[in-house]
Amino acid sequence: MSQDQPRNALVLGAGGGLGQAIVARLLTDTSIDRIIAVSRNGRTEDLSGHWISSDRLVWIESEYDEPAMAEVVEQLASYKGTFSRVCICHGLLHNDTIWPEKRLEDINADALHEIFHANTVIPSLWLKLLHRLLVGKRRCVVVALSARVGSIGDNRLGGWYAYRASKSALNMMLKTLSVEYARRVKNVKLISFHPGTTDTALSKPFQASVPKQNLFSTAFVADCLMGIMDEAEVDGQLSYVDWDGKTIAW
Repeated sequence: MSQDQPRNALVLGAGGGLGQAIVARLLTDTSIDRIIAVSRNGRTEDLSGHWISSDRLVWIESEYDEPAMAEVVEQLASYKGTFSRVCICHGLLHNDTIWPEKRLEDINADALHEIFHANTVIPSLWLKLLHRLLVGKRRCVVVALSARVGSIGDNRLGGWYAYRASKSALNMMLKTLSVEYARRVKNVKLISFHPGTTDTALSKPFQASVPKQNLFSTAFVADCLMGIMDEAEVDGQLSYVDWDGKTIAW
């Protein structure tokens, strides 16, 4: 690791299953000097093993309203220009009161607001707040977790109104942000990433219908993501790709 040119990573929404796996994977990369993880509840019991005590890992607890997020960015001011990888891992499909809609009668205004806030608003606010922190000479790849069901062109089954629409909206926000980032934060590449059906709490209720070979471990997806980030070209464009690096139709 170079002390002259630090190379750091930032994982936002790190408390979920995939966020934890990304943190773990980053800690195996000795070219990364420090990993900053941000989540609402801090480290979880799942974060065990030799790497949890690593002095390369800094964990920050934060709520996800804009003032709290701005405080996090302020705490990271000394890292300006050093991040080479940023992973935005927020996502909500269901909870105790929300379930994916099967028919139009299931559409609910409160559920729409909550799903959009988690899947669209929070990632967009991070990118609004982070741009001054990311700008610099260091090549930086920023990934936000999207989903194939956010593709308008690939929507053949219908249903899942709020989740589909929130991921489509996220893609549009990322596309629009990529235009401005290309002018103001030229060293950053934005990627909208579909991880596939990953073995996490988000997909758990739907795994019975997924063929075994199509249900991916979080470690596998984290490995795929690191490879995609390694190969990404800083071209001022937003890429919308799946775990295999294949482009998804908008």
